[in-house]
Amino acid sequence: MSGILRVLAVSAMMALAALPGHAVELVMVEQAGCSYCARWEDEIGPIYPKTPEGAHAPLRRVDLRGDEIDALRLKRRVNFTPTFILIDADGQEIARLEGYPGEDFFWGLIERMLQENTAYRPPVAAGG
Repeated sequence: MSGILRVLAVSAMMALAALPGHAVELVMVEQAGCSYCARWEDEIGPIYPKTPEGAHAPLRRVDLRGDEIDALRLKRRVNFTPTFILIDADGQEIARLEGYPGEDFFWGLIERMLQENTAYRPPVAAGG
């Protein structure tokens, strides 16, 4: 019986180790009339939820002037839109990306932000 318990204990520890350190979400702070927010929406918006990054850190939109932003525990005030803030399960800011640098730079910056601050690891490309 102790052998079975040992196997179960090891299996449970391995399963827990495979889970992300904590649940995160990516909060996009935006405002009406923001041309960079509109550009992000055109270039990234439809794709983001279908990506590994979007699966790991689902997107939530928050208006800069709305009440919802007050519920976030931010390290400092948001001054620019869009601002992308990585938030933990407790609503605490982990990291942020201010502005939208364009599609070519956005993916690399978000991937690095996730890798440095969460358990996210990008999928390995086939053949590489």
